[in-house]
Amino acid sequence: MEPFKVHILGCGSALPTLQHNASSQVVELREKLFMIDCGEGTQIQLRRSRIHFSKIIAVFISHLHGDHCFGLPGMISTFGMTGRTAPLHIYAPAAFEPILEQTLNFFCQGLEFEVVFHAVDTKQNKVVYEDRSLTVETIPLQHRIECCGYLFREKPTLPHIRRDMIDFYHIPISQINNIKAGADWVTPEGDVIPNSKLTTPAAPARSYAYCSDTRYIKTLHNLVKDVTTLYHESTYAAQDADRARLYWHSTSKQAAQVARDASVGKLLLGHYSARYGNEQQLLDEAKEIFPNSFLTQEGTSFDI
Repeated sequence: MEPFKVHILGCGSALPTLQHNASSQVVELREKLFMIDCGEGTQIQLRRSRIHFSKIIAVFISHLHGDHCFGLPGMISTFGMTGRTAPLHIYAPAAFEPILEQTLNFFCQGLEFEVVFHAVDTKQNKVVYEDRSLTVETIPLQHRIECCGYLFREKPTLPHIRRDMIDFYHIPISQINNIKAGADWVTPEGDVIPNSKLTTPAAPARSYAYCSDTRYIKTLHNLVKDVTTLYHESTYAAQDADRARLYWHSTSKQAAQVARDASVGKLLLGHYSARYGNEQQLLDEAKEIFPNSFLTQEGTSFDI
């Protein structure tokens, strides 16, 4: 299967610490790179992770709190200094467009590539990006300001050809695409060879849901049902549930409840509060509800 993975650049929350960077991830699918959120220092994390600047096609911003977007102007400026010519697409709440335009006009004059802004309606579950291999749709969330997550869905691939059967029946190469598309084969003698005998099923399509800052939403599992991997913010431990409710965040237990109710493959935790020197407590509490839970850490990658 083609690589489909997420690279963790930052998994801390708003208050800076020496332990974690601000929120940012890069989703990799079939050699294409998409960034989700761009907190302060993201471009340094790209260097540390040895991710090529030029391969990032688009940046998806979940909301306009600084720890999710302060890194974008600096990164765009750096892209300009490295000779980028391909357009960079920015998906974010509409209120970000005039801020970004003013910032680029002041700090990033003379860019040799186009920055294309796409306004995102955070209140709708809607496809906002599509190409030949995937779609990206918004996931409405509930935070102190308008906010949404993003769901990356791989498009189904065609069945795999059984080379031994192709050789056995002397099927010409010109017919391979037809067979991949579902056609049977008729031999010169008139015998029909069913497609199921000539192919093996394609690997199941994979999906990755990124749920940024949000309070616990009882119905969220409906939008992320059966995704292969779910990232859900887990800012607080259960003992600080009142604080989570006050600031419109989630506990790791609540993240695990979403994962359990959605029957996801695995759960990634992140956006840790600076009050915890060690996130093991967050992981332990999540695992009580959803055993296949993992802590994100800067510099780590997870296969979707």
